[in-house]
Amino acid sequence: MLILRSKAPLRISFAGGGTDVSPYPEEKGGAVLNCTIDKFAYATLQAKEALESTTTVHSLDYNVRHDYEKQEDLVYNGELDLVKAALRLLKPGDRSGGQRALELFLHSDAPPGTGLGSSSTMCVALVGLFQQFLREPWTPYEVAELAYRIEREELGMKGGRQDQYAAAFGGFNFMEFHGAQTIVTPLRIGHEVQDELAYRLLLCYTGTSHYSNDIIAQQQSNYTEGRRSTVDALDATKRLAIDMKNELLRGNIDEMGRLLDEAWQLKKQFTDGISNDRIDAFYTRARAAGALGGKLVGSGGGGFILLFCDFHRRANVAKAAHDAGGRVVDFSLEPGGVRTWPVRTAA
Repeated sequence: MLILRSKAPLRISFAGGGTDVSPYPEEKGGAVLNCTIDKFAYATLQAKEALESTTTVHSLDYNVRHDYEKQEDLVYNGELDLVKAALRLLKPGDRSGGQRALELFLHSDAPPGTGLGSSSTMCVALVGLFQQFLREPWTPYEVAELAYRIEREELGMKGGRQDQYAAAFGGFNFMEFHGAQTIVTPLRIGHEVQDELAYRLLLCYTGTSHYSNDIIAQQQSNYTEGRRSTVDALDATKRLAIDMKNELLRGNIDEMGRLLDEAWQLKKQFTDGISNDRIDAFYTRARAAGALGGKLVGSGGGGFILLFCDFHRRANVAKAAHDAGGRVVDFSLEPGGVRTWPVRTAA
């Protein structure tokens, strides 16, 4: 029996999120600064000779198991649609040669709705897994674009491109989006700068999840209608991503707090629903305790918030976040992108 495993890292976005969402990048070009962390989406594939080419999918996060015997069974109904779309487009069972039964096991360190890009990351983990299984020579760009196609085109899920590219490449990246063309520039940031930045960042779960489709759809509508506040905020967000990248490369850590706060104030102007009374109160409390800045790391409405703290006030901010109903999650920066490997089994 062949066993393959893959893992892809989740990401935190510092600036530029929203400018990777169509039609903004096609018309003006987007720019995003992000990095990956040591939280992952995992996928395992077991393949064995069988009389029937059945594919079985286990979602360990949702405690769901389904069998699919043929392509016609892969109907989108809101349950395991991401996996079904990957199976429909990449056809690993049909292309593997011979009669094989496939079994998939999926789980993630962060469920959907947290703002860490977990759905896209799981999609990249699946594409990486099937790449290894089918022995395809795909580049990280091609892996990311396949994941984008599965989510955005096949399933019609709203969103941009940064999550797929972050999971495929890993590390600190400055990403530029010009229509269908994406340029990923890995950033050479000294270890001492990375260590200091990681120490002064707090990743806090706000206690509420978010549904990004509605928020992103409204942002797209506001932009296409020419709503001035949305257009101006997106333009300023792109410039801010460039400024933050430059400050980070220079090692100006102290500027990160101010720029994260500026990014958050701009993000709230994209559309209604990005923040709410609970999130505003949470952020105000963290600021009062000593956070110099911060922002929700997803499209908005809830999930994880990233806070930047002064060295002496970090513990105070963590306590304030806890008292406000949040949960601080330990993390480290992750330099690598999606990885796959075979699992050795006893003969």
